[in-house]
Amino acid sequence: MEVPVTVVGEALIDIVIPPTGDAVEHVGGSPANVAIGLARLGHPTRLATHIGPDARGERIAALMEAEGVELAAGSSNAQRTPTAAAHLDAAGVASYEFDLDWQLDPAQVIVPPGGHLHTGSIAATLAPGGAAVLDIVRAARSHATVSYDPNARPTLMGSPDEARPVIERLIGLADVVKASDEDVRWLYGTTPVTQVLAHWASLGPTVCAVTQGGEEVVVLAAGEVQRYPTLPTHVADTVGAGDSFMAGLISGLLDAGLLGDEDARERLRFAEWPTIESAVERALACAAITVSRAGANPPTRADLEIDA
Repeated sequence: MEVPVTVVGEALIDIVIPPTGDAVEHVGGSPANVAIGLARLGHPTRLATHIGPDARGERIAALMEAEGVELAAGSSNAQRTPTAAAHLDAAGVASYEFDLDWQLDPAQVIVPPGGHLHTGSIAATLAPGGAAVLDIVRAARSHATVSYDPNARPTLMGSPDEARPVIERLIGLADVVKASDEDVRWLYGTTPVTQVLAHWASLGPTVCAVTQGGEEVVVLAAGEVQRYPTLPTHVADTVGAGDSFMAGLISGLLDAGLLGDEDARERLRFAEWPTIESAVERALACAAITVSRAGANPPTRADLEIDA
């Protein structure tokens, strides 16, 4: 039986501004990217977000429909659709400037029993919607599994000391957490990644992973730390790479029967490394394909040569 996935968080328009040439607009937002990534990998996915009834919002809604992602009720009630200007440097690495308002009615976001909930990024911390996301996660945890990606945006999240308690509260409610090394450095300074992962695991999650750009991914699960090199690929840009990794990790764990109801949570907790490693390898493959393409453009199951 397929596990329904509910993704809660921002959908916006990424305005990609290269070092030279014209700006190009793409549908983006970390949670929206994860939702598309999961749908392309064959998982029934619904997105609860906050976009406007304007041309950009209509573009987002049309893309979600085309990708097979259902928009939750009330997702198009914003006054305007948010944007993120992604300024690319010569290496293709993006820095962001946001125009975003985030609100959410938790009563309109129902995570079905036996489902999986993913959230993170701006939506999980930015007031007033961040408090609603926390309520949704708390309500869902009794009958669904949870994944979380802090995807820190310092310009919107305040200081590390302000953001850290909010982020750690959500980490403690999650079963799977993925962050970038930039997130870790912003939140914890020079604390070693392995020490941060151990701290997160002590709060509650079973699988904790930190990506490090083109370097190795560090994963703590089953009481062990493992390191995985990224796959060699030509880098067009890094937009959406972390989101694609997150979608691949969730997808692999879903296919392994390790996400869904509370029994799946226990299966995840007692899973052995080869099963978890398979999900990590899928995540790495998803990220490698995404960085080889312009913008956030995650792979399908066919791209990964996974049987439907």
